[in-house]
Amino acid sequence: MAKKVLLIEDDKDIRDTIIYALKEEQIEVIASEDAKILKQLSEIKPDLILLDNWLTDWKSDANGQQISKEIKTNPSTSHIPVVIVSAVSNIKEIADAGQADGYLKKPFDLTDLFAIVHKFVD
Repeated sequence: MAKKVLLIEDDKDIRDTIIYALKEEQIEVIASEDAKILKQLSEIKPDLILLDNWLTDWKSDANGQQISKEIKTNPSTSHIPVVIVSAVSNIKEIADAGQADGYLKKPFDLTDLFAIVHKFVD
């Protein structure tokens, strides 16, 4: 059974690149440009969530850090690994504050993407 990654990324080029790269790794990708898809988390049952830190269409003041914390503090979703993806310089601190399982700094190369994804889906 293929591993499944939920990708929440509002930048279409980055989203398309990750989708293509992970499909080449035989990983199923469910992608969304916004966090509204999280309402379907129990149906999707991802093995990993890749979460952009700066989403343009979420609650007025929420970001990936806050969304990650909501996922990780909810008993029904806390088992799902979350990796925050961002270009900010303090991404490690953001990931830690959001209780994320990891982070991926933009711009990233595919080696870094594969390493972080395989860390959680293998």
